[in-house]
Amino acid sequence: MFTPKIPVNDQPTGQIIPLSTNAVDGHQHAPACACQHPAPAPAATNRPTVQLTPGSIALLVGGGTAAVFVVGAVLVSMLLAVAITAGSLAIVALVIRSLINSEIKNR
Repeated sequence: MFTPKIPVNDQPTGQIIPLSTNAVDGHQHAPACACQHPAPAPAATNRPTVQLTPGSIALLVGGGTAAVFVVGAVLVSMLLAVAITAGSLAIVALVIRSLINSEIKNR
């Protein structure tokens, strides 16, 4: 469909051989008939169905619970790190303010 359709001459005779418009890749289709044919039956799928056993359900529940715990622990540890950093900055700010105030009073 996306290949270029360029007429090809085996021997350069000066004559251009046009391409046939009813042939696609050299394959001729049979003409359609007027009779009615039954519709083809749908092909049966050979895909296996998913079967959940009690063991696999327990494994899924356990894996989901473990994932929730891991994500929760990561989020709590990040929150704790932010809280510790904020507390440390507050203490540093108080110490610096105290040093500046004591220096101003001593002048």
